[in-house]
Amino acid sequence: MSTPTDATPQHPPLPAQVTQLLSADGLHTPKFNRTGSGPDGGTATPFGGRIRKDTIGYKSSPFPLKADQQAKVTSMLSETGFMPAELVTGEVEWFYNMLGISNDFFLNEQPEEIADHVLALYSAKLLAYTKHDPEKLVIDLEKVTTEEDSDACRKEGAVFIHTSKAGVTVTTGPGATVEKRIDELYLDDSSPAKAYRLETYRSTGAISSTIQQQLRCYFITRCSFPTGEPQPTPNGSVDIRSVSDSSFLEKASEHTLEIYQAVLDEVLRREGPVIEMFEVEDSRERRLVIGFKMGETRKFFSALSDLYHFYGLFSARKYVEQFSNGVSIISMYLNPLPNTKAPPIEHSIHQVVREASLLYCLPDNPFFTVADNTETPHAVQEATYAYVGWIFAQHFCNRLGSAYTALKNALDQNNTSHMEVLNKIKTRFREETFTRDNIREVILSHPELVRMLYINFAMTHYPAADEASHLTPTLSFQRLKTEHPLSDADLYNMIRKKAANPHAFQILEALLVFNKHVVKCNFYQPTKVALSFRLDPSFLPEIEYPKKPFGMFFVVGADFRGFHVRFRDVARGGIRIIRSRGKENYNMNVRTLFDENYALAATQNLKNKDIPEGGAKGTILPLVDANYKQCFQKYVDSIIDLLIPGKTPGIKGPIVDLSGRQDPEILFFGPDENSADLMDWAAEHARWRGASWWKSFTTGKSAALLGGIPHDTYGMTSLSVRQYILGVLKAHGLAEKDVTKFQTGGPDGDLGSNEILLSKDKTIAIIDGSGVLYDPAGLDRPELVRLARARKPISEFERAKLGPEGYKVLVDEQDVTLPSGETIPNGTDFRNNFHFRVKADLFVPCGGRPEAVNITNVSNLVDSEGKPHFKYVVEGANLFFTQQSRLYLEKKGVILFKDSSTNKGGVTSSSLEVLAGLGLSDEEYLDLMIFKNGKPSPFYQSYVKDIQQKICENAAAEYSCITKEWLRAKGTKTRTHISDALSSTLNDLQNELEVSDLYENEKSRKAVLSRAIPRTLVDKVGLDQLMKRLPEQYQRAVWSAWVSSNYIYECSMTASNVDFFHFFSKLAL
Repeated sequence: MSTPTDATPQHPPLPAQVTQLLSADGLHTPKFNRTGSGPDGGTATPFGGRIRKDTIGYKSSPFPLKADQQAKVTSMLSETGFMPAELVTGEVEWFYNMLGISNDFFLNEQPEEIADHVLALYSAKLLAYTKHDPEKLVIDLEKVTTEEDSDACRKEGAVFIHTSKAGVTVTTGPGATVEKRIDELYLDDSSPAKAYRLETYRSTGAISSTIQQQLRCYFITRCSFPTGEPQPTPNGSVDIRSVSDSSFLEKASEHTLEIYQAVLDEVLRREGPVIEMFEVEDSRERRLVIGFKMGETRKFFSALSDLYHFYGLFSARKYVEQFSNGVSIISMYLNPLPNTKAPPIEHSIHQVVREASLLYCLPDNPFFTVADNTETPHAVQEATYAYVGWIFAQHFCNRLGSAYTALKNALDQNNTSHMEVLNKIKTRFREETFTRDNIREVILSHPELVRMLYINFAMTHYPAADEASHLTPTLSFQRLKTEHPLSDADLYNMIRKKAANPHAFQILEALLVFNKHVVKCNFYQPTKVALSFRLDPSFLPEIEYPKKPFGMFFVVGADFRGFHVRFRDVARGGIRIIRSRGKENYNMNVRTLFDENYALAATQNLKNKDIPEGGAKGTILPLVDANYKQCFQKYVDSIIDLLIPGKTPGIKGPIVDLSGRQDPEILFFGPDENSADLMDWAAEHARWRGASWWKSFTTGKSAALLGGIPHDTYGMTSLSVRQYILGVLKAHGLAEKDVTKFQTGGPDGDLGSNEILLSKDKTIAIIDGSGVLYDPAGLDRPELVRLARARKPISEFERAKLGPEGYKVLVDEQDVTLPSGETIPNGTDFRNNFHFRVKADLFVPCGGRPEAVNITNVSNLVDSEGKPHFKYVVEGANLFFTQQSRLYLEKKGVILFKDSSTNKGGVTSSSLEVLAGLGLSDEEYLDLMIFKNGKPSPFYQSYVKDIQQKICENAAAEYSCITKEWLRAKGTKTRTHISDALSSTLNDLQNELEVSDLYENEKSRKAVLSRAIPRTLVDKVGLDQLMKRLPEQYQRAVWSAWVSSNYIYECSMTASNVDFFHFFSKLAL
């Protein structure tokens, strides 16, 4: 790109480019500050480098025929007569040679279009003159060439030219929207298949001799990438030339290619942005280069302008380059505004660098205000804190209040009518009390209180001792030295006095609650892809969350939010990605997100009663159009930030940890809705981040590649459900082939497919995501088996194999006529409510959304004569029924076994998968658990059989325990309550045993561990070696889980202390 040679004195010279080592001049190769989430450990490189003044970043674009083109434009304008003839030559000369517009503009534009631009500029000057205000001069020129309009002469892309005041973010006019439009139209959705490169320049000259405004020009063109495969460099990385746009290669100097090659390598090596800063020799100008993976952030380019404007800087030129291996690189040349009160660029550029990483996480932040008319702007850190507080308050403002508590205490919780009314009131409170909009308005209208709240947060969590870089602290932290920090009590009183009303007080108080309960966070990590906070959950109101979790994580990203809740230190559970069908559905999911997470974790905790890990669950809620896989990756990486101590200054530095624990905190993730195919990535990413526990970090990994034990392949969850079904059939003398069954969750799912393959009943109805399948004479079993083995939905069921009264109604069908003559207007509505109209002996929910049957609709499962639609219910899916709906059905005579007892086979399998990862060395794991030539090792096969046997034993033992207790109580206790009591008894006993000195009895400890750990693993590694490898807290959990479960299952829930003495005494024999 050519550099204008007629720069006016008041503007800094255009920047030069990075040079290689030039020993004659005593220069050093630029050192990279490779900011980005990567493996921890190692030594950070010095920050930034220097650029020689006489090197050029982009080659000039010669245009020998420029004068001829200028003459044509002059002639055209003279012929139109719209401009006085005596002014034409001067206006064209000014446009061509005084504004400092790049030669590329003139090379790519036709004379007719340039003439239009000159005329538009002249017209704008006239308009400004008539208004007697030079500031009213507004230039807004654009030309968009779509893919359909492009040809050999016109490449797909766009040109935007508008008036621009250096270093200022405006709220009106073209400057307020152009860069946001460029993000939306050309940059946000970049992919190797379709990407655009961008060059933008500020004119070096003013618009006229009397009007000092400048022009900002943007040139966007569709990238043309090489068609061949990327080629390696000698060191094994991808050669930038083999993945670059052809126009970029024509213009980029060797120095720029060298810089970008290093940035590209770093982007591919780690998560998050790679940010480099270079000084320009003999100049105050700075060059900022930022690389990142395509699609990882949105609205980032326009947000960067707001960031450097905030610190009193302006850009001389900016570039966005795209590469066919999925990398984007932004390069900006920044200069200080003259006569500004902002900190000098020598300091502020470091603030821009640090906060660019924070901005990368949340580029579209409504609390980051920069415009001139904003009296109390928030710096990026303060604005990010406000955003996080906004999200936190949406979930944790006390939405129910004392009135709800009083009402709940006055009502009978065993009365379904009372609970139905209470549930409706609870739902309405949560929807209407604190909306996202009014929470945002409260935060925006109390900037000083928010600033003091931020200072309160920063005084605790800013890593003051972190020498990640010897930089001047960011503006936000500088305020910490000038503002007088308030104690929590003083800040509370200030909020109480200055909040506009009680409603605002409650919202702002929620931010103070947040501050007081953050144990550690990655907020001040130099690099991150999302914000994560480890919270002390003691702030959760008992009225809504009766059982206190052990710990919780709160994660906020640009395009998602998420939680992780666990009820014990050693805990495991799946990560559920909740995808929304539209904005209304998303809003509903926002309201229920944490409650769903809490309920899932609590259920998991009940289910995990006889394994070492307590219950845990994670949830991720992406925006409607967000890439949910990228959201998962950001969620995982940001949580790992809090699990691995940072040891790389400038990349992953130390964080403030208030937990006080000496042993490392470890989480175990598993698959759940929409995350099953992401477990491999999470394990590999943990390994790449340097986590010693990577083998056990996730369960549900692919068997062949990472030694996972897939539940669906081996029917792990279904095995435990089947034990309950077989128990019911045996107890009631039923022949399975004669039992009619209704099932939610189709043959395309884990539970649904395995339930079909393991059963021999007369299945009359199935619901899945594709629709409803029904035949009162029994669905054709060979056809169901075919679909289950192929993992295909019921939409693939052949209609010809339905009986005369059978039918298939798909969700996208309308006005379907059933054999009875009934017309179904909408297939989706029919599917969503079909479980209320079908009747069968046995109902086995194997899929469906949580709380599909609740206190408000459970009466629909009872006919007009008071007879339930089902005699037996064995829950396969989690939380399909609410607690109150279960009790309602049991009161009506339904024999029901709840999810936390029935479907624990999956968690047992996952627990033993974790054990293999912890018990085997890396070498043993790769040899024994990873498939060879697509086949599992004998060890793997034997270990799977051990797991299956353990699942069946535990499920049968719990079924027997629940049934015995129900018979002992002569039906006065519901099976639901017995199941909950059993889980609580086992969990409480396990917690007591885990910290007791009984564990110190080495003989009994070895006896227990030898029985608790699968024989295949003990025989291969040896018990003594396993006891050396397994973490102490994990061994205690294994030991206490086995003792508590086997004692209760053997001796019953009413066993005495004497019974325990005899039971434990036998273990030491």
